Amino acid sequence: MKIDYQKLEKKIDIKFKNKELLIRSLTHKSFNKFNNNEKLEFLGDRVLGLIMAKRLLEIYPDEKEGILDKKFASLVNKKTCLEISKKLELEKYILILKSKNKKDTIEDKVLADSCEALIGSIYLDRGYISVEKIILNLWSEHLENSVITQIDAKTKLQELSLKRFKKLPLYKIVSNTGPRHKPLFKVGVKLIDTKFFISEGKSKKEAEQNAAFKCLQNIKIL
Repeated sequence: MKIDYQKLEKKIDIKFKNKELLIRSLTHKSFNKFNNNEKLEFLGDRVLGLIMAKRLLEIYPDEKEGILDKKFASLVNKKTCLEISKKLELEKYILILKSKNKKDTIEDKVLADSCEALIGSIYLDRGYISVEKIILNLWSEHLENSVITQIDAKTKLQELSLKRFKKLPLYKIVSNTGPRHKPLFKVGVKLIDTKFFISEGKSKKEAEQNAAFKCLQNIKIL
């Protein structure tokens, strides 16, 4: 059956100048021992890492390195690459030698590796700016969820404050800027014995969570 690579190009919104790069990025070593996607996977892994590290620094300029490292790991691991691969339905485009005794299913590792190889091929074919745009688009939901380490911060801070001082933490809105469709809130929080810890968010709730998380970090709870 002929593979329609144009459908994949439409999904990622790019037209390859060198179609051979695209095909090679989706060719498993079992199908072609010499001309496969292993080296492109190696390259794609590094390109993905660079773009994610750069984006995290842009989103969280004041965050500690340890927290950034955890966020980074969740964005570039095989699980996330597998999810992106399934989103793009890469299993329809991968060239792999299938056993007659097994179902026509492709292993998760092969799918995740192919996602990285595809990134490598886009970088070689179209350059950094194009591949960055594509990655940030495909990973947009995962980047939005990268605050996962902070989900319970507000609750933890409230429990701590009530236990120590019998009072709730004090929150205040420092600023509310940006257009109505894309606001940016800056919120501060303090306990009785601390200064205000200020952080930002796309909503008041998110900014409060981020501020609570920063406060807990500074008093060595997280």
